[in-house]
Amino acid sequence: MAVARVLTWHIHGSYLCYLAVGARLGRYELLLPVKPGRPEGYGGRNGNFDWPDGVREIAAEDVRRARVDVVLTQSRKNWELDRHELLSTEQLRLPQVHLEHDPPREAPTDTHHFVDDPSALLVHVTHFNDLMWDSGRTPTMVIEHGVTVPEGVRWTGERGRGLVVVNSLAGRGRRLGADVFARVREQVPLDLAGIGAQGLGGVGDVPHGHLAAFSAPYRFFFNPIRYTSLGLAVCEAMMLGLPVVGLATTEMVTAVTNGVSGYVDTSVDRLIEHMAALLADHALAVRLSEGARQTARARFGIERFARDWQALFAQVMAP
Repeated sequence: MAVARVLTWHIHGSYLCYLAVGARLGRYELLLPVKPGRPEGYGGRNGNFDWPDGVREIAAEDVRRARVDVVLTQSRKNWELDRHELLSTEQLRLPQVHLEHDPPREAPTDTHHFVDDPSALLVHVTHFNDLMWDSGRTPTMVIEHGVTVPEGVRWTGERGRGLVVVNSLAGRGRRLGADVFARVREQVPLDLAGIGAQGLGGVGDVPHGHLAAFSAPYRFFFNPIRYTSLGLAVCEAMMLGLPVVGLATTEMVTAVTNGVSGYVDTSVDRLIEHMAALLADHALAVRLSEGARQTARARFGIERFARDWQALFAQVMAP
């Protein structure tokens, strides 16, 4: 079978970077539409990422004349507006796959997903998200994250501080745990990285390609987020070997095992106690570091991720 040519949009840069690994391995090609000025969703091969040749830009007005095998939308705008603007009538009959990155926001158990099409396929990035969305008559599938870290970069843990990586935390409120971060920081030394982190006394944005080396000396990784999808930053931290501490909500409860790869709990006070123990006991951190890395390698391997996507494209293209 010919390599699938997949039209998708530049929505989440880090995720797209990992999806591009399959293109690097020759398992599929990604076509990214671009528009003048590169507005949201049409950024193409921008960002500080090492894009392989299998990720190609195409002018938005040329899409309807291009060979496309699968359409992969990644936002509500992609699904409801962009694909209808760019695709020909024939292309709209191609396999339509929607990648949902998040859990439902309006009501955690009773939000009907906007993709309402039995001929489409709705792909979730966690089993929690699949469980919580009401996907109605649309068939669903879960492809869990796959991540990599630079070869030779591993957790060392000599810095007696915890690391938090959240973009724009100050403006994203309780859902992203801005109040939890502030409460914990009163008792535990924490550094915040991410876009806008300086506004909360953080270290600022760290380019994705440098984040692993920046993270490696920290004693542990703290995730203060109450309700979102399982963040790539959590998976990357575990792959490096950082012990992970976080709230026992969403998919986090399946990713982190207490006393093995870190600690999760719904009590912030108990989490503070665990962080204090990690700061006081480097040997404990070493043990949890190995557990985190083994868990990540078994669950979030990039080869498995690329194979899953390759298999999905082959499935939807099958006669």
